[in-house]
Amino acid sequence: MPFKQFVKICTFQRIIVTTLIFYEVCNYFKDRVTSQESFLKNVPFCPSGFEVDFIIGDHTAVEVKAKNNVSLQDLRSLKALAEEKKMKRYLCVSLDPRTRRLGEITVLPLRIFLESLWNGQYS
Repeated sequence: MPFKQFVKICTFQRIIVTTLIFYEVCNYFKDRVTSQESFLKNVPFCPSGFEVDFIIGDHTAVEVKAKNNVSLQDLRSLKALAEEKKMKRYLCVSLDPRTRRLGEITVLPLRIFLESLWNGQYS
């Protein structure tokens, strides 16, 4: 497979995974809150200038990675936010096959994140 085609497939996969998680979070919270701002905030800013994909409420930062093996290098923005200690949870949702910890960050397989979301663990 040519490199350019490989890059296009990887980018498309990343967009699909991020969009899926966004819609799942929106659907979960749509009947549980009065306004979108009260559960899902736009890209949060931290003094270091990094950003993460989602903030759920004021307690959970979520970064989405369409990778099978996420490393700490992939999570620089989430790590920077974790160093500020403003959230209760720091999650990376990925295509990893198992749950694991990288410092203060929990790496979750997509399926486990969605099950936890729908079981109310992030309310």
